[in-house]
Amino acid sequence: MRLLNFWDNGRLCPGVLTAEGVIDGSGLVRKEDDLVIGPCVGNPSKIICIGLNYRQHALESGMAIPSVPVVFTKYNNTLVDFGGDVPLGTLGTQFDYEVELGVVIGRKCKNVAASEALDYVKGYCVANDLSCRDLQFRTSQWLMGKSLDHFLPLGKYLVTADEVGDPQQLQLRCRLNGEVRQDSNTSDMIFSVAEIIEDLARHMTLEPGDLILTGTPQGVIMGLAEKVWLRPGDVVEVEIEKLGATRNKMIQ
Repeated sequence: MRLLNFWDNGRLCPGVLTAEGVIDGSGLVRKEDDLVIGPCVGNPSKIICIGLNYRQHALESGMAIPSVPVVFTKYNNTLVDFGGDVPLGTLGTQFDYEVELGVVIGRKCKNVAASEALDYVKGYCVANDLSCRDLQFRTSQWLMGKSLDHFLPLGKYLVTADEVGDPQQLQLRCRLNGEVRQDSNTSDMIFSVAEIIEDLARHMTLEPGDLILTGTPQGVIMGLAEKVWLRPGDVVEVEIEKLGATRNKMIQ
């Protein structure tokens, strides 16, 4: 099942994609092309991010492969309508892309084993964990480089877990102005989705709607020998097998 959110008279409303169109909460069928699509995860109480979770990305970043998940956060201000423009602003200069698998929790989750963790997943989405590296690394805490406004484009759909199957066998890519920059598979994750949920749920209660970003593979600008950071006019597209894609233009 493919779930989405759309705007109706200033309200973000849930919908389900069917062969006939998008069915809203009242059962009315709407044409998808007529809708203004919002972020597929509308108002998560938590946005939890995992850093350095692909082996090759940790190596290209010049950092040690972590022995426990590296956890940081984003906030709801980072969400943006599907396909919306992303303002880079003037606080930093080293803007970077990161294709990531997003995981949405479906029911309250605390102290679960990895063997049961995927039973608590509602669905998956494609995400772009946009980053401003000079802000990210000006202190030991990454928050300021990760939580600028609209720095978390999500795909159009939240695809339910039953349609996705094994989350550790998904191809993911990022294109910058049509050029493939990242091309990897979730099988390269250091900590699997199940292991991430197990670790997080030991420390905090995960609630329905919480969004977890599971890390990015190699190919980010930060890891290149010649670094040409994102600038206004650039178009970034991130896609994941079975989940679709999102395409966003960077603006000033």
